[in-house]
Amino acid sequence: MSSLFDLSGKVAVVTGSSRGIGRAIAERLAEHGADVVVSSRKREACEAVVEAITAKGGSAFMQTCNIGRKEELQALVDATVQRWGGVDILVCNAAVNPYYGPSLNVPDDAYDRIMNANVRSNLWLCNMVLPGMAVRGGGSVIIVSSIGGLKGSVNLGIYALSKAADMQLARNLACEWGPKKIRVNCIAPGLIRTDFARALWENPEILAKRTRDTPLQRIGEPDEIAGAAVYLAGAAGSFMTGQTMVIDGGVTTGSP
Repeated sequence: MSSLFDLSGKVAVVTGSSRGIGRAIAERLAEHGADVVVSSRKREACEAVVEAITAKGGSAFMQTCNIGRKEELQALVDATVQRWGGVDILVCNAAVNPYYGPSLNVPDDAYDRIMNANVRSNLWLCNMVLPGMAVRGGGSVIIVSSIGGLKGSVNLGIYALSKAADMQLARNLACEWGPKKIRVNCIAPGLIRTDFARALWENPEILAKRTRDTPLQRIGEPDEIAGAAVYLAGAAGSFMTGQTMVIDGGVTTGSP
């Protein structure tokens, strides 16, 4: 394997990794040699991912975590440090979106849940991990954002707001922690065939419009995001920080 993508000896924590993009990232990081901590709210789903990784010769364990609960995030970090000594790669992937509709009608509790889970929890987790990562000589933080953070939206405006905030969080942390050899970047996927986005791609009208407006004429698959995480985690991405990598089939570039 090229040393550009060799993650041997690295410890990776991936939130929301029991399915979809998070699972694909966890499996690919393990495939490239990382010891991976699989995490989500559901134990059985996490165990299935660990079994899939170890069946292929990879190294993984699981720790359940609700990202909205600070004590559970700390428990995730503590379990990782106890098991493998620290964290070299942090992937903040877990997110929520309990509201679909115009900003005019968003309930306060839905707004708070979106912003707290999608932004504040990432800040919490980074603040828990990055000091130790610096002691280990540096590392990589990857925040899974969305192209929603780059565009206006009629019905996903609050979710998009949280994803734009994640991009700024990455820029801020890149500046703060760059001198400690820690890189912080975002990945901004377009519409991906995940359970999280099922309401969009299972809607025939939305799917037809997105397919028509995307240069590649299709939506993406979870594994098509995972390669970017491998790049950002390893030596191949060693001079990239504070950036947002867009992976959307070209939809933000323009319509064919």
